[in-house]
Amino acid sequence: MSKIWTTDDIPDMSGKVVIVTGGNSGIGFETALALAQKRATIVIAVRNMEKGAAAVNKIKAAYVSANVKAMKLDLSDLTSVKAFAANFLNNYKSLAILINNAGIMYPPFHLTKDGFESQFGGNHLGHFALTGLLLPHLISTPNSRVITQSSLVAHDAHINFDNLDGSKGYSRKFYGQSKLANLLFAKELQNKFRSNHINSVSVACHPGISHTNLGSFGSGKQANIFLRMISSMISQPAHMGALPALYSATSSTIKGGEYIAPDSKGGKKGYPTNDTIIEKLYDSNISNKLWNVSEDLTGISFKFDK
Repeated sequence: MSKIWTTDDIPDMSGKVVIVTGGNSGIGFETALALAQKRATIVIAVRNMEKGAAAVNKIKAAYVSANVKAMKLDLSDLTSVKAFAANFLNNYKSLAILINNAGIMYPPFHLTKDGFESQFGGNHLGHFALTGLLLPHLISTPNSRVITQSSLVAHDAHINFDNLDGSKGYSRKFYGQSKLANLLFAKELQNKFRSNHINSVSVACHPGISHTNLGSFGSGKQANIFLRMISSMISQPAHMGALPALYSATSSTIKGGEYIAPDSKGGKKGYPTNDTIIEKLYDSNISNKLWNVSEDLTGISFKFDK
């Protein structure tokens, strides 16, 4: 990019409805805060409504006229995903931007209520189902965007279709698998938008190494003091980590299918730029297989009819 991009470059967002999953803390909160400042209508989709209410109050304290509310969403529970989507579709007439941000990292092995490994289930399948259920509003809203948060660890990951549920062994690699799934989903969604002549766009991004509570292992609590201390030394603050998602959601240069990342060497810190590594990571055979498996596991089929 020819110049450093910051939140000052976000245009006026009046009239645009935005969903941010995991918008109560970390990168999600900073994303919601920045968009609220630009007068977007914000829905922060959260598992814990008490924390969601606290985040709403914090945003309104910063910007008195902010139009923001919290809605219940547990991405690890398809019943909750369906309830959220139905509630949203009934109460809002449009959806300009869906930011699939929420995630958990390196929890102890456990299965979701639907029998999915927790990271693949929550990080990928929950967002896959949510996007599919919200598709009618996305398609009917001109130039809508779907932004899906991936991770640096996706760059060295692969999808093990023979062990998606962890029944044949579980390791830290499952987080990378879920984030690669996020990236492949974002790219494949853009392909489907394009082939169906829909003017919505899908973009993948990653925040580099950012100082958040992702290391709480899915508990929602702060990471332990050692992890927080190490993280603060090697990472950038959450408001910087939010920039790739914000750029993806609002920049006029976005065409769809990009992978937006921090611009430093290795993509660990910095300002948003287009990372072409997505072209090496994307494999159409794996991506299409993942899409079909995701539809089968969630029971959600994407309807691209206008």
